Amino acid sequence: MVIGTLQLEIHFFKPQSLKEKRVLLKSLLSRLRQRFNVSISEIDGMDLWQASTLAIAAIGGEQRHVNQLLDHVTDFVRGERELEISRQHMEFF
Repeated sequence: MVIGTLQLEIHFFKPQSLKEKRVLLKSLLSRLRQRFNVSISEIDGMDLWQASTLAIAAIGGEQRHVNQLLDHVTDFVRGERELEISRQHMEFF
């Protein structure tokens, strides 16, 4: 069994308040959970209205499979128009 973690630091373009950021973030997290069946949480930047750090975890039988899944998650987030990824880090256990 392999556990993969992905940490994404993201920057939002549009929000002018924490409330607007939370709406965008809640939508993104929901879509990621539904589409990829991963565990995801905001771990930093909760009080910043244009930045956030997300932690994403996935479990699988092979590292190759988990790596592909987390790559798909990264690609999905990169496709979002309201934000950009400023930093990413992936680890396997």
